[in-house]
Amino acid sequence: MTTDAPPSPAASPEAARTARTAGGRTGAAGPGRTPADTGRRRRRIRESLTGYLFLAAGILCFALFSWYPIVRGLLLSFQQVNFTEPARWVGLDNFQRLFEDPLFATAWRNTGWFSLLALVFGFAAPFATALVLNELRHGRTYLRMTVYLPVMLPPIVTMLLWRWFYDPGPGLFNNVLETLHLPVQQWLESENLAMISLVLVSTWANMGTTTLIYLAALGAIPGELYEAAELDGASIRRRLWHVTVPQMRFILMITLLLQVIGTMQVFVEPFVLTGGGPDDATVTVLLLLYRYAFVYNDFGLASAMSTLLFLVLGLFAGVYLRLTRTKG
Repeated sequence: MTTDAPPSPAASPEAARTARTAGGRTGAAGPGRTPADTGRRRRRIRESLTGYLFLAAGILCFALFSWYPIVRGLLLSFQQVNFTEPARWVGLDNFQRLFEDPLFATAWRNTGWFSLLALVFGFAAPFATALVLNELRHGRTYLRMTVYLPVMLPPIVTMLLWRWFYDPGPGLFNNVLETLHLPVQQWLESENLAMISLVLVSTWANMGTTTLIYLAALGAIPGELYEAAELDGASIRRRLWHVTVPQMRFILMITLLLQVIGTMQVFVEPFVLTGGGPDDATVTVLLLLYRYAFVYNDFGLASAMSTLLFLVLGLFAGVYLRLTRTKG
């Protein structure tokens, strides 16, 4: 009679572990899974669901406060709407009425003129200010704060302050001119000076942010480039043109496009300081849009104007995205 040999002591623990593993894999966790794997999977599912819920909330808010107004505005541009009577579909009549309005061309011409003047003053002034601040060794932090201070002021406060500056009677600018024995000016009442006056206000109020951007870009330029230019005998003007500008070309282009997009939407300055006058010399696109909606109570016409402005700004935004994607 033969009997099986007892298992060796070395093989018994391994067999026991194999049996326990096999038993665990055939349990409630499912075939091929351990309870630890199941717990990790459930934890990942919970984390994913939490992330998707937060993402859904953000998308919902964005759709409610951004996409819906855009779509609603596009629909209103093809309707006759005053919110007192039922909306009536009129097709392209609103756009035809826009082109027939003499103020339509005037508003676009004034807006283009404002943008051009803003580029002349508002594009050069922050760059020059950043160059000066970058060369300073003492008081740089204080001066940076001083330059950025106008950005932190509420726009209406800025406008009221400059209205006093431009006051033809006790205004600051005319008092300075009288002290220098120069003729006083009707800053906001003159067709020739009104737009330039608005550009000066806009430049002073908004140049702080652009100046800080330029300062950060200047700080990123390697100092070795300036040292090499100095050793080659380059003057300050040549170092600026051949070192600073090429190294900041991308930043300068981006701020240029953003400034064009921003100045095309000018509203607060003419609304508060001139009301579009004198003789409609400072009526801008957004100011005319405001009149259509809240003065003439024609929201369909205002929506048509906003649609045209959306298309024009969309072209500049497309160029901006193309440049940033190419740089990336």
